[in-house]
Amino acid sequence: MRTQVGIVGAGPAGLTLARLLEVAGIETVVLENRTREYCEHRIRAGVLEQGTAELLREAGVGERMDREGIVHGGIHFQFAGERHHVPLHDLTGRNIVIYGQTEVVKDLIAARLESGLPLLFEVDDVRVDPESARIEFTHEGVAQKLECDVIAGCDGFHGVCRPSIPDGVLQTFEREYPFGWLGILAEVAPSMDELVYAHNARGFALLSLRSPELSRYYVQVRHDEDIAEWPDERIWEELQARTALEGWTLHEGPILEKGVTGMRSFVAQPMQYKKLYLAGDAAHIVPPTGAKGLNLAISDVRILAEALIDGGLDGYSAACLRRVWRAEHFSFWMTSMLHKLGDPFDEQLQLSQLRYVTSSQAAATSLAENYVGLTTL
Repeated sequence: MRTQVGIVGAGPAGLTLARLLEVAGIETVVLENRTREYCEHRIRAGVLEQGTAELLREAGVGERMDREGIVHGGIHFQFAGERHHVPLHDLTGRNIVIYGQTEVVKDLIAARLESGLPLLFEVDDVRVDPESARIEFTHEGVAQKLECDVIAGCDGFHGVCRPSIPDGVLQTFEREYPFGWLGILAEVAPSMDELVYAHNARGFALLSLRSPELSRYYVQVRHDEDIAEWPDERIWEELQARTALEGWTLHEGPILEKGVTGMRSFVAQPMQYKKLYLAGDAAHIVPPTGAKGLNLAISDVRILAEALIDGGLDGYSAACLRRVWRAEHFSFWMTSMLHKLGDPFDEQLQLSQLRYVTSSQAAATSLAENYVGLTTL
């Protein structure tokens, strides 16, 4: 087999890159080690920056997003018994779109299959050679080789592409957090009009949503929390305690899914070596507090697609990393401001920062610019 761009990974990064290159007339083959069902149902991010939504429209895969996605012009911060609104649109002229990553992936897979272009699921024993741009793999029991002009490593943090780069080439930066998020998907209408980030002495909570009928809620727990210790009743009790507000009610409903996700910050640089170009979680991880993970992945592949089309690949890594490090800082800042850290001094600093962000237009604008996605960097 031969193609121009071999793409390892059928998550949002790999599939979006494939779509952008398809529109530009560049051949691609997409390889994925998971099943199609797994890719279409793993629950992940749900906040799209306006730039991400615009890119999906331009790529011809935004019709269902525009029909079912929910446009929000602000977010709420809750602390010290009060809820404060940050008007993202008023401050920046831009919005966010609530539309699950699972839905983005479904749309991209459907478009790929409709085009009849190569998308291979359940691929095993993938080996990547950055020098020759060759990918070896097994599909349906048959060993195969794919010769490429370049390889896009979009296979996530635990994928094979980043480890295929020789020792001593990459510089890595990492921070582990002692807490994680217990997330639920509940069959109940959201109890708020926009996302609520709640700072509480018991720990952080986030009220989000996936649709007018589905709510996505989170509570801060230990990074190694045992989900078996959290029956549905305990989850709702904790959510009620952390988000309680006079005159407002958090409605409960059946919990459809729940799980614990640890949190880390990670960057590997440079994001390119020989003929291999890393994108998305293969190169960087951010804690989800800033809603940047999916959006960073889409930003990477937008830059990579433009570089492949225009022939400017040498500058790919530097262009991506400017945005990556800004998002890393913003995500770290949001995480540090909102989560229980265990030190009374830290708690007072957090409350001071939250009061400043919700009372100063300059501070709120800085937050809003980062949250909706910077247009220049």
